[in-house]
Amino acid sequence: MSGLSRRQMLGSLAAGGAALALPAIVRAGAGSARVVIVGGGFGGATAARYLKRHAPQLQVTLVEPAPRFHTCPFSNLYLAGLRSWDSLGHGFEGLRAAGVEVIHARAEDVDARRRNVRLSTGQTLGWDRLVLSPGVDMRWDALAGYDEAASQLAPHAWKAGPQTQLLRRQMEAMEDGGSFVMVIPDNPFRCPPGPYERAAMVAHYFKRHKPRSKILLLDAKDNFSKKGLFQQGWKALYGDMIEWVGLADDGRVTRVDAGTLTVETAFGQIHKAAVLNVIPPQKAGLIAERAGVVDASGWVPVKAENFETRQVAGIYALGDATLAAPMPKSAFVANTQAKLAAATIAADLLGQAPPAALFTNTCYSLIGPDYGISVAGVYGAAEGRIVERPGSGGVSPGTADAAFRAAEAAHGASWYAAICADIWGAG
Repeated sequence: MSGLSRRQMLGSLAAGGAALALPAIVRAGAGSARVVIVGGGFGGATAARYLKRHAPQLQVTLVEPAPRFHTCPFSNLYLAGLRSWDSLGHGFEGLRAAGVEVIHARAEDVDARRRNVRLSTGQTLGWDRLVLSPGVDMRWDALAGYDEAASQLAPHAWKAGPQTQLLRRQMEAMEDGGSFVMVIPDNPFRCPPGPYERAAMVAHYFKRHKPRSKILLLDAKDNFSKKGLFQQGWKALYGDMIEWVGLADDGRVTRVDAGTLTVETAFGQIHKAAVLNVIPPQKAGLIAERAGVVDASGWVPVKAENFETRQVAGIYALGDATLAAPMPKSAFVANTQAKLAAATIAADLLGQAPPAALFTNTCYSLIGPDYGISVAGVYGAAEGRIVERPGSGGVSPGTADAAFRAAEAAHGASWYAAICADIWGAG
């Protein structure tokens, strides 16, 4: 890893945890305050758990429709046959044991003036602070011919759930020698390395079960996260099975015909697929719009020092829904943002000084079962902006040997197990 050794990175993570540490609540009166959190993923569930750690007497309510949350991280491994579907699902018993009230419903609307949230059950929840971690929604109007109905024929699989399972079934049903075509959007979107890891995991499945098949990646940009490392790994493990076409070579798709499984590029080239995976442009989850905290970009601008939204005081936003560049939209980032927001809210309600803003990210990508790569970064707040710490972060070395790549793959699996235990595990 260039720029920052793994030992240094772990040290930075430990420093970040120390910076966010706060004493437990000591004022009995603060126990009457209520924090409502919308979204039970890496951001929202983390915020719920850490609010109860910092301030056990706070009323913390988590609103999440799914009784089990299936993670986008490692869902590509499910496509490859390297993970079971059940292994991606996490329940909320551990959060309940930690004292969090968990309500399985959809948050339908937010009244910022009255400080309440209306749920799909008809229930209305009042709040003193509101945390939104709604993930992303698809921009169904951004790509001609691609809407929610089309996604039942050409799945995006960019939310772990039925779409992921549909894409897996289509891969299984495809004849050997078929073409898997993936449409990749321009930035920003959830999990920047995700499409390229997916290409590798689909190639892993094809190499074992449909070795004459091909994968075509049509990309609306010319560069992507860990590009050199991905291309090196694709070539080493899968030869010429994967072809990537960037913007400069007419990779931007402008029209989709899900009925015929064809796409058209900006210069009129037509590509036919046996399986068509369309990842459309995205925006913040709908509840953020209902709360009045998105801007013209469709994302939520936040204050760099605490992730309170810029539009509405008392509402915080986390994870993929936010405008937080240069931090990527990753699970690790959502987790670290949530820890800061939880510490900030607890300090605010206790009348204490807020913690300093320090954020970290590590993103592991799998190219083969024993071939992993990673990128890392450390971020802070300066002059109202999120900035990357000079000299921090970096990517896996391009010259790494097989043992190093295997260790990276193992580190990725350990990271997933550890972060899921930290968030959803026993209280």
